[in-house]
Amino acid sequence: MKAVIISQPGPPEVLTIAERPLPSCGESDVLIRVKAAGLNRADVSQREGRYPAPAHVAADIPGLEVAGVVEQCGAGVRRWKVGDTVCALLAGGGYAEYASVEAGHCLPVPRGLSFTDAAALPEVLFTVWSNVFQRGRLQSGERLLVHGGSSGIGMAALQLAKAFGARAWATAGSDEKCRACEAAGAERGINYQREDFEAVLKDEGVDVVFDMVGGDYVAKNLRLLRPEGRLVFINAVKGAKSEFSIRDVMARRLTITGSTLRTRESRFKTALAAEVEQHVWPLIEAGRLRANVYQVFPLGEAAAAHRLMESSQHIGKIVLRCGDEER
Repeated sequence: MKAVIISQPGPPEVLTIAERPLPSCGESDVLIRVKAAGLNRADVSQREGRYPAPAHVAADIPGLEVAGVVEQCGAGVRRWKVGDTVCALLAGGGYAEYASVEAGHCLPVPRGLSFTDAAALPEVLFTVWSNVFQRGRLQSGERLLVHGGSSGIGMAALQLAKAFGARAWATAGSDEKCRACEAAGAERGINYQREDFEAVLKDEGVDVVFDMVGGDYVAKNLRLLRPEGRLVFINAVKGAKSEFSIRDVMARRLTITGSTLRTRESRFKTALAAEVEQHVWPLIEAGRLRANVYQVFPLGEAAAAHRLMESSQHIGKIVLRCGDEER
């Protein structure tokens, strides 16, 4: 099969097309003929040598989410059959014509969606559900602040917050991105190039902050939280260290938490997939949640796709297309 490989750690140009053997299909796995693969910031980190793949997946093929057609099922697989259309969360190996994945980490392609749209869903929705709704315990009527609101994850968080009755605000780096956040469900997009989000929100505060920034945002986030508020991290692009008042955390009974998804145990991902299918898939099929695909590149142009991601000019998701979509 053809696959995009990381020839060596470095800039986007180290991504090249190579021939690789078909991945093996274990007893509880399905082999997917990939039609589309979503891009994520973790792919960039892996390409740069800062986020190695787990031991059980191909170390040189990035890609954490795909959509396609089931080509083979392991002996222990009951739900899926050859020919089913699925999207799936992977630990790696998605930038390829075929990918093998635990059957429990697959979900059906939602009715009416293309493979391209479906490939933009798994990593985003699993991450948001796990962090905003499980760890962050966001409830109807509460106030949510999303940093990186115009990212694929940010826009999914805004849409889901609105769908479940919460109020949301978002930070983004341009007026255009702020308007996109508002279209996704934010009451206001805050342009961090011109405004201080703490000053904008300090009078009423928020109940949950969903943060991928870290650094000097941390103390501001904590000051904005109402009593019993929750700060949830999924990344720290501005730095993993910060100073804040522990006494303030104690006085307002704040919760600081966060998670990564790639290395979580298989059972957790299977249970998470079931919750996402139960709570989120009906919203997609009812047209209340969009995949937010910004641009699609052929598999052979993965380097150009990474350059776009690194530029941060995109709004929403970037996707690689593997051959003709046929859907």
